[in-house]
Amino acid sequence: MRIIRTGAVPVGIVLALALAGCSLLESGGGGDDVAIDELSIVVPAGPGGGWDTTGRAMQAGLQTEGLVGSATVTNVDGAGGTVGLANIANATNPNTLLVMGLVMVGAVETNESQARIEHTTPIARLTEEQEVIVVPKESPYETIDDLVADIEANGKKVSITGGSAGGTDHILAGMLLQAGGVEPGLIANKLNYIAYSGGGESLAALLGNNVNAGISGVSEYAEQVNAGELRALAVSGAERVEALPDTPTLTEAGFDVVLTNWRGVVAPGNIDDAQRETLTTAVTDLVGSETWQATLEEKGWDDAFLAGEEFDTYLEGNIAESQTVLKDIGLIR
Repeated sequence: MRIIRTGAVPVGIVLALALAGCSLLESGGGGDDVAIDELSIVVPAGPGGGWDTTGRAMQAGLQTEGLVGSATVTNVDGAGGTVGLANIANATNPNTLLVMGLVMVGAVETNESQARIEHTTPIARLTEEQEVIVVPKESPYETIDDLVADIEANGKKVSITGGSAGGTDHILAGMLLQAGGVEPGLIANKLNYIAYSGGGESLAALLGNNVNAGISGVSEYAEQVNAGELRALAVSGAERVEALPDTPTLTEAGFDVVLTNWRGVVAPGNIDDAQRETLTTAVTDLVGSETWQATLEEKGWDDAFLAGEEFDTYLEGNIAESQTVLKDIGLIR
């Protein structure tokens, strides 16, 4: 992994960044000689959700570690995060980070957003959570093969619930049918996906036997699985998860699918290389701190850190893969 770190900075760059509002050598409210005096963190969702929790954890960690002078969080809600994306794509303050992730990748496509992730500057992927595919305890499906085979045979008579249309859960459902051998042109006609705004609603539908299967983050369903109210068929990551140790990965079950609901940060698209390096260094140092490691443990987040060229490459691939799946499930053309 290539980790970008700030070394000695030429005087010309220091002056340029100072004129752009980035004080490399001033002391801020949180420490001496911080690279960023004032950082703005934009959360493209309302208070309380995963993006908001991530943004506020970053705010606290960066200040506690003295990596920035001060950090503020601004919530800009709407359209799966694309309103917030438009807000920062060409922001005038180079010291701005937008919290984002896989949900935004899908929302950009399904909302036909004029502001795109490609218009930003990628900084880092931070965390991820695996998805889990579950069925009610009375379900006849004992394996993920059973579920996919029934969808292939009976199409929309089999219902799968999850979060918003075009989101992580919906994308995983499409990828599952792709990997199961359903022809791309038939996936939209086979998949009966019932979208809910929150995990609580989809859980109620499963417990009430109103749907055949459900997809959500492991944390949403793990308690009911361990209580015997739901049966977990597979998890979506590269390895099994501690919360559901007896549940195989999709790869173990023979499906060539690895997908996680990841979160990260991007910066305005108009910043220069030195400004990007400064932001990347601050986030890299945060991720390596004891404060952030304690946050991961407290929140139950998996460390998924990528920065620099590795995050650029990952993001490009994630966008392309999501576009293909969303076309196959009929959400975009």
